[in-house]
Amino acid sequence: MTEFDIKQTYLKFLEEDADITMPVAAIESLVTLLKVKQPSTSSELIRLLSDATNELKTSVHNSVSLSAGCDLFMRFVLRNTHLYSDWESCRKHLVENGQLFVQRAKESRDLIAKIGFNLIKDDDTVLVHSYSRVVLSLLAYCKSKFVRFRVFVTEARSNNNNNIGNEEEIEKTGKDMANALKKLGIPVCFIHDSQVGFVINKVDKIFMGAEGVSESGGIINHIGSYQIGVLAKNANKPLYVVSESHKFVRMFPLSPDDVPGNKLEFSCDLNIGLLKNANIDFTPHQYITALVSDLGVLTPSAVSEELIKMWYD
Repeated sequence: MTEFDIKQTYLKFLEEDADITMPVAAIESLVTLLKVKQPSTSSELIRLLSDATNELKTSVHNSVSLSAGCDLFMRFVLRNTHLYSDWESCRKHLVENGQLFVQRAKESRDLIAKIGFNLIKDDDTVLVHSYSRVVLSLLAYCKSKFVRFRVFVTEARSNNNNNIGNEEEIEKTGKDMANALKKLGIPVCFIHDSQVGFVINKVDKIFMGAEGVSESGGIINHIGSYQIGVLAKNANKPLYVVSESHKFVRMFPLSPDDVPGNKLEFSCDLNIGLLKNANIDFTPHQYITALVSDLGVLTPSAVSEELIKMWYD
């Protein structure tokens, strides 16, 4: 069989398309794998995809949203392989429909912008946490419809700021979000994470993206999301999470302590202790007002219902 590096293929998709999300890049990589390897039986196909998804999940740091894409595609494959007696037709169907899924996933950002349009009103002051492609798309759409608003953007700084997605991917931060909004002509105030409490009473609503949306309706996202959720709840400000449905994941963390990979280190010597790899945290559902997705505006509790539809309908 032809040599194929699933991780390098995945990283190549991310490098070539600045707007692609991790789960979509993962699905595109798996579809490419099917084209290159051309497995001859269903068992070979499933083994090939299982090995590839396991390699991706273990080799990429913070693989939450990547896992969502891999799991969705595996579910799609398992539901369709038994429908064909002709194996070549089956393989062709999987590749074509995988590509169709990728295309629809890419288009979901524009759909979400239209769905969330009515949440932003004239003269609103909005707080946005870090960089989010889908939140940027929503704000750009509102600007194009002549809605006048202003935005606070958090820096979203961590001790390891340059590898939220993985060791080889440079992740955009709040500064990139602020610059992108300024280019669109949207008034922006860039703030440090420690200043959120100072400005929270000056904002009308908060928007943030998500690395993954759990079954409970809570979100795994850039570090600092949890503290913003707590402050928003205390100040009685609505917090909207803007996310594509392909980021809904079958995970059920109960608190920020359940986020994998964040490691505490204390020290008394010259090397100061660090919270290692602390690039993501978990915000429980009770701090989230609603989820704006390509499936509509959902309550956090509706996420589990949508996951059931995706996996068992």
